[in-house]
Amino acid sequence: MEIDIKQQVENPLLNRTEIHFDCIYQGESTPKVLDVKNRLVAQLNVDKNLLVVDKVKPSFGEGRADGYAKLYDSEEKLAQIEKQHVLDKNTEAAKEEEAEEE
Repeated sequence: MEIDIKQQVENPLLNRTEIHFDCIYQGESTPKVLDVKNRLVAQLNVDKNLLVVDKVKPSFGEGRADGYAKLYDSEEKLAQIEKQHVLDKNTEAAKEEEAEEE
């Protein structure tokens, strides 16, 4: 999987940077949001708690997807602005792992 960042737009009103990217995954299944998030964190060298992948929209039959992510200045702003379902899909399944250990 490759990620090609098309555009980064500063949004000072919401204290974030909005990132539009292409995700190319020729011959593979559509990547999960967490996989895309981890790749973006590594590529941009940012804190993974400040990055939220909003959507990954695959193009039928092409092996690529259009994506949109938001990089916040602080965790407080992220929690204040983002909706809960977006935060849920960007959180790793630590709860499930803890339940299995018990």
